Amino acid sequence: MATRISRRQLGIAAVAASRLAEARQAEQAPKYRSALDAFESKVDRRQFDPIAWTRSRYPQAPLRMTFRAVDRRQAELWQKRLRLKLTELLGGFPVERVPLRPTVLEVRQFPTYRREKFIFESRPGSMVLAYLLTPANRTAPHPTMVCVPGHGRGVDDIVGIDEHGRDRTGKAGYQHDFAIQAVEHGLAAVAIEPMAFGCRRDAAAIAKGLGNSVCQPTAGAALLLGETMIGWRVFDVMRTIDWIETRKELDATRIGCMGISGGGTCTTFSSALEPRIKVAYICGYLNTFHDSIFSLSHCIDNYVPGVLNWAEMYDIASLIAPRPLFVESGERDNIFPIAASRASFGRVQKVYGIFGAASLCQQETFDGPHEFWGRRGLPFCASHLGAA
Repeated sequence: MATRISRRQLGIAAVAASRLAEARQAEQAPKYRSALDAFESKVDRRQFDPIAWTRSRYPQAPLRMTFRAVDRRQAELWQKRLRLKLTELLGGFPVERVPLRPTVLEVRQFPTYRREKFIFESRPGSMVLAYLLTPANRTAPHPTMVCVPGHGRGVDDIVGIDEHGRDRTGKAGYQHDFAIQAVEHGLAAVAIEPMAFGCRRDAAAIAKGLGNSVCQPTAGAALLLGETMIGWRVFDVMRTIDWIETRKELDATRIGCMGISGGGTCTTFSSALEPRIKVAYICGYLNTFHDSIFSLSHCIDNYVPGVLNWAEMYDIASLIAPRPLFVESGERDNIFPIAASRASFGRVQKVYGIFGAASLCQQETFDGPHEFWGRRGLPFCASHLGAA
C-alpha cells in the first residue's frame, strides 16, 4: 500500500530543498570580503591597506639623533644627548626613590645553588617579587646577572618552577630556565617578575590562568599618563640594582643584565640607561623597529611614542657601548626577523668600533625559533664579569 504524503509534508520538503539549493549556491559564490567587492576596477585596493600605508611612511621617519659620530668624542656626546631624549620618551624616572623595604619570603637549598624568594618596593605602592640564586662552592661576593623573563608565565619560568608551582629538573619552555643556567656558569642571578606577569597582575587576570598577562590595560594606562611600560620595567631593574647594593654576598661592581624577548627589550633599554650594568646580554630582541614592532603584531608594551622621530633600535642598543654586549637571535624567529637582527647588530658593532671596542660586541645566530640559546652568551657574560 503506497504511503500518502500530505500537503504539509510536501511544503516542508520544498522548503528544505530550497534551503539546500541556497546553501550550495552560497558555497559556490565568492566569499564576501569587504564593501569594496566588485569595485576593484574603480579603486586602488592598496590605498585602503593601513599596514602598507604605515610602512610607506617609515622612510620619512626623521631619526634626528641616529648615530653619525666619526670619533669617540663625538660618540660620547651623542650618547649623552640620546640618553636624555630616550629618558624623556619613556616618561622619565622618579627623582626620589622610596625605601626598598625588602622582605624575604622563603629560602630553599638545592644541590648546586641557594634560592631566596623576596619582595621589595620599587615605586610607592608597587612591589616587585624576585628570586636570588647564588651558586654553591663559589666565593662571595658574587658577580650578578639581573634576569628578566619574556612574555609567558613570568619569573617562575626562568628559575625552575613549573606551572603547578613545583620544582622541575628539565629546562622547559622557550626560556629554558636561563637564570639557573647563569648560576651554572658561576654567576649569581637576581630574577625579577616583570610588571603585568605572574604575581604582578590583577585578580581577574590571575583567575584566567598563568599565561594571561595584563600588558594591554597596564601599558595602555602608562601611555595615558604620559609614561611607558618599558620605562616602568626599566626602573624596576634600576631598583633591583639598588637592592643588590645592599647585599654583601653580591658584588655591585660586577652586575650584568640579560633577558629574552620582552626581557630582551627591558635589557636593551635598561643597559642603555643604567651605567651600573657592566655587561648586557640581549636574546631574541635586537632588530629594527621597522622590521619587528612597526610591521608585525606585537604586544603594546613594546611601544615608545615618538621614538622614530629620534632613533632606531640599533641606536638605543649602541648606548651600551663600550661595555661588553652579547646578542643572540634564532634564525627561524618569526617575530624578530633574522636578516634585520643581523643588519641591526652590524650598525651597533660599527659604534663599538668608533670606541675601539669592536671585540666587546658579539653576536651568535643559531638554527632555532624565538628561544633562549646561551651557548656562547653565558660564557661571554661569565668571562667579562670575572666568574669564569
